[in-house]
Amino acid sequence: MSRKILVLNGPNLNLLGTREPETYGSQTLDELLAEITRHGEKQQVEITGFQSNSEGDLIDALHEARTWAAGVVFNAGAYTHTSVALGDAITAAQLPVVEVHMSNVAARETFRHTSYIAPVCLGTITGFGATGYLLAVDALVRNVIDAAK
Repeated sequence: MSRKILVLNGPNLNLLGTREPETYGSQTLDELLAEITRHGEKQQVEITGFQSNSEGDLIDALHEARTWAAGVVFNAGAYTHTSVALGDAITAAQLPVVEVHMSNVAARETFRHTSYIAPVCLGTITGFGATGYLLAVDALVRNVIDAAK
């Protein structure tokens, strides 16, 4: 089994570090991906990061990941609460996906309480900031990659 994980980030996550630092922290997306990559190396997995503000680009990335990834860590941003198409793309990709949110979406506005991707994900990690991504990598390694041995 491949030991490669796609870390997929949706709209506005390119603004990490400057966007609402009280909610999302001061770490930039590049710094976050470097941290996730170092964590992945300790788990003997290769991390590939991709971010887009476009729903179609995220769908394309999920489709392409079918050919090389063992799983996906996915922060779909606001598309989580609006995109049936991303849920369908996860199903079509037939890859295990862990949904991640830096903030606790259940403690935020009511519209953020619904996720169109959670029902087709392996699990959801929310409210732990950047640590959520590391937990998601660990979950994929333990429950998918190493479990396949």
